[in-house]
Formats: sequence, C-alpha cells, structure tokens
Amino acid sequence: MDDLADVYNDLIMEHSMNSYNKKHLNNPDFCEIGHNPNCGDEITLELKLNGDIIEDLSFTGHGCAISQASTSIMIDTLRGKTVKEAKEIIATFIGMIKREITDEEDLKKLEDAIAFRNVSHMPARVKCALLAWHTIEDILNKNEK
Repeated sequence: MDDLADVYNDLIMEHSMNSYNKKHLNNPDFCEIGHNPNCGDEITLELKLNGDIIEDLSFTGHGCAISQASTSIMIDTLRGKTVKEAKEIIATFIGMIKREITDEEDLKKLEDAIAFRNVSHMPARVKCALLAWHTIEDILNKNEK
C-alpha cells in the first residue's frame, strides 16, 4: 500500500507543479470562481460544453499543492464526460473525501482522482481537495436551471 501512496503523492506533486490544464479557454460557456477563505486558495474554472458533453475545462488561480493538483486531476477526469457522468463522479469524489463512499468498485470511476483518498484523514486539507469539485458542481447545477 505504501508504494501506492508514493505513486499518488508523485501524481499530486506533478499536477501541482506543472499543470497543462492551467490556462484560459477561448470563449468558455461558463466561468466560475472558487475560493477557500481559510487558506486563500482561489481558482477560476472555465468550462466549454458541446451539447451534453464537457468538451473542455481549464483553470487559473493559485493555492496549495493539494488544491491545484485536485483541480488539474479533476479536469482530466471530467473532460469528455457527459454532464450526468460528471455529476456522478463529482458526488463520488466528495463522498470519498467525506468518507461516506469506500466501495472500491464505486471509487474506480474516479480514475486518477482516487489519489486524494488519504486527504480524508487530514481535516485541514479536505476543503483544499474539494474546492474545484464544489465549484464545478455549482456550474453544472446552474446550467440545469
């Protein structure tokens, strides 16, 4: 299991330091700021929809390694998914972080985002890991209205 934790840590560090998802999109359909007043993390998510498909996502902003990596990995995980699939993945990620979802089969749909599983044991980092996920959830919920 420790080897797996190392792989996850490497993945988180890689995404936090040089994320290719950190950029502006041309003519995004949605733009939403996510802010964590506790630690000053702030991201702006940009989303492009093609019908019901998340065609592209990107982010800008600043924050700790966890919030930046979580945002970048979330983008990789949700890009190309339908809004319905994305909402299921988002709910699963939030459930994992809150320790409400522990079933391995359920967690598989998170792909690389499962790397944040241990954050659930670090209460101070939970909000960092969830920042982007709550922000995209807001965007998708607004889109439905």
